[in-house]
Amino acid sequence: MTDQSAAPAEQLQNLQLDEVTGEKVSKSELKKRLKQRENERKKKEKAAAAPPKPQSAKKTNVEDEESNLTPNQYFEIRSRNINQLRQTKSPNPYPHKFNVTTDLRDFIAEHESCKTGEQRKGIEVRVGGRIYTKRAAGTKLVFYDIRSKGVKMQVMCQAQESSGSIPFEAQHEHLRRGDIIGIVGYPGRTNPKTRDEGQLSIFAKEVVLLTPCLHQLPGEYYGFKDQEQRHRQRYLDLIMNEGTRNVFVTRSKMITFIRNYFDSRDFVEVETPMMNQIAGGATAKPFITHHNDLNMDLFMRVAPELYLKMLVVGGLERVYELGRQFRNEGIDLTHNPEFTTCEFYMAYADVYDVMDMTEELVSGLVKHVTGGFETKYHTQTGEEYSVDWKAPWKRIEMIPALEAATGEKFPPGDELHTDETNAFLKQVLKKTGVECSPPQTNARMLDKLVGEFIEEKCINPTFITGHPQMMSPLAKYHRELPGLCERFEAFVCKKEIVNAYTELNDPFDQRLRFEEQARQKDQGDDEAQMIDENFCQSLEFGLPPTGGWGMGIDRLTMFLTDRYSIKEVLAFPFMKDEASGKKTAAEEVGIQPLSEEGIAHK
Repeated sequence: MTDQSAAPAEQLQNLQLDEVTGEKVSKSELKKRLKQRENERKKKEKAAAAPPKPQSAKKTNVEDEESNLTPNQYFEIRSRNINQLRQTKSPNPYPHKFNVTTDLRDFIAEHESCKTGEQRKGIEVRVGGRIYTKRAAGTKLVFYDIRSKGVKMQVMCQAQESSGSIPFEAQHEHLRRGDIIGIVGYPGRTNPKTRDEGQLSIFAKEVVLLTPCLHQLPGEYYGFKDQEQRHRQRYLDLIMNEGTRNVFVTRSKMITFIRNYFDSRDFVEVETPMMNQIAGGATAKPFITHHNDLNMDLFMRVAPELYLKMLVVGGLERVYELGRQFRNEGIDLTHNPEFTTCEFYMAYADVYDVMDMTEELVSGLVKHVTGGFETKYHTQTGEEYSVDWKAPWKRIEMIPALEAATGEKFPPGDELHTDETNAFLKQVLKKTGVECSPPQTNARMLDKLVGEFIEEKCINPTFITGHPQMMSPLAKYHRELPGLCERFEAFVCKKEIVNAYTELNDPFDQRLRFEEQARQKDQGDDEAQMIDENFCQSLEFGLPPTGGWGMGIDRLTMFLTDRYSIKEVLAFPFMKDEASGKKTAAEEVGIQPLSEEGIAHK
């Protein structure tokens, strides 16, 4: 018992004190701890004496940094970078040519059948397009979304697939959103790990910068929506908004259809003067320009009608013209100072033949463009109209409709031009609360009443007929109703799209009509027509019985593309001046203009 208790006491006497921890440990353990602490001390001293290691700079994405710049800052930096490339040609940012052999629309049709992961390396694809998005996954993989001809396509660029004289990174480091690039590659479909089906893509072997975009494109989320800026910068509107492109493609299809319609019916397309000594052919206020050499004021044409009828006199029995007209009038949602019309004149036809042709042409046009006869149209206030363009169209007689709307019995047609009728119409305006600004001629007051009580009800295509002669100085008198003429106007969604009539071919009657117009001009009506002596003389050589017709292309385009503003269907609508103090790219990088010797036009 005594021996067993003595052993632990002897062991405790052999333990050593660890002064750091306050523990009692064996001699060997203490020696081990001291040695370890000495090594740690030396290591710290060595580290403290060593020069500090340079911190590796974190690699940043240049494009992410550029996205935080203001548009002006981006433009300045981008202009300098591209100007440097212009000088070094590494690469040339504005090459002369890139051979494009593939249409993206055909590419999709031919290779949509590609299966996930399939690559058709044996087929070379050469396309051009504008970059809309750029996504990099490291330094060896870059994705682009490009657009061309209204089609969007993904481009997949892998370092191992890269070919050509320029290294992979050098091909892509200068490319930004908005740049136009050329791609050489092959078709295929990606094989994503997170989805079952891959995306049809172009697998690029080479990407070439064809034209850089110096400006920062609007962000994808907010887009480019400011209406006035869209109209001023139509190029940027087309880049950012696919709907704008579709409007102009539709407009082109409409014009092509109209041309084919008339060409297939033996009409001859002609061109008539844009500048005239007389502003004739329509009731409108003209623009005035000046010919310096002749020291003569000229009028921009308000309509080609008189010239076209003179061609019919000369034996071109079926003529039409698609072209610009100019009217110095107000600007609003449906009016622009210059606009496009189509007019045709057909010998041995009358207003009733032309009415049938209008239904056939416009209904066929709507079917061709939209695929059916029914369309939707939304006004500025959001009101929706459902329009049925199918023939036959509704027909309304003007005077009986006004009598029903106002509760007044109108004077006979052959008295509608008199002073007594003028007083009557003023009373009707007062009774109905319809306003007509001066000059209150009979024609203007009747037109205001028609606009208030008849046009407002014309949603589906509607013919308004039975116009008074004094409202239609170029239309032939009605064969049954004295004082009226054989004319119609076609209205859709409360707006006129077509005006047509049996043409007045009696030179005696025509002169009297022009003199009545001259009387209205003396009363202060700036829109009244002047006497065109050359046209009157042409009628003396004989104009055959003729049907004439005019249609506004812009307004019809508005209805078929569901755009309530005419500016949306004009590539470059008229806009007020906007002061701009912004520098150009050449000014930004200090390029001086070269001197040039002017060469006179031959």
